[in-house]
Amino acid sequence: MESAITYARYVASRYKDTFGDSIDEMKLHKLLYFAQRESLIQLGKPLFSESFYAWKYGPVLVAVRNYSRIFRELTPQAGFSLKEELEPVFDKVFSQYAGKDSWSLSRLSHGEFSWQNARKGLGPVDHCDRAMTIEDIKVDADRIKLRRYFISQLGVGAN
Repeated sequence: MESAITYARYVASRYKDTFGDSIDEMKLHKLLYFAQRESLIQLGKPLFSESFYAWKYGPVLVAVRNYSRIFRELTPQAGFSLKEELEPVFDKVFSQYAGKDSWSLSRLSHGEFSWQNARKGLGPVDHCDRAMTIEDIKVDADRIKLRRYFISQLGVGAN
């Protein structure tokens, strides 16, 4: 299992290749969250073991935040190539979320059970150092998987 930083570097590189611009940190964290959830949907397992924290603007990986603060720009990792089984995971995340602005992704992440559960008892702007559990992210993944199934049964475009 690769580290969250490895995938952060991959997402930053792919984003730059796709959109011709550097990814902002908020969007990076949200795309990583959606990639973690998508991996649970498609593969039944997490991409990485690091935990997201339920910060006020949505899920944040503290290790990635600290790394990006030190190095400013996340560069591709030499010799890293995405495993073939992960390509559909990142393709789905990029097609569905990468084109959205950071604040929209933040609002989407606020609708996730995993983020809400970790912030129980806190106000919308309260500081939070609570980890989001992988079990709660699995709940979100199962909800999306079920929604996609029902949408496919209706014969309309799946999300």
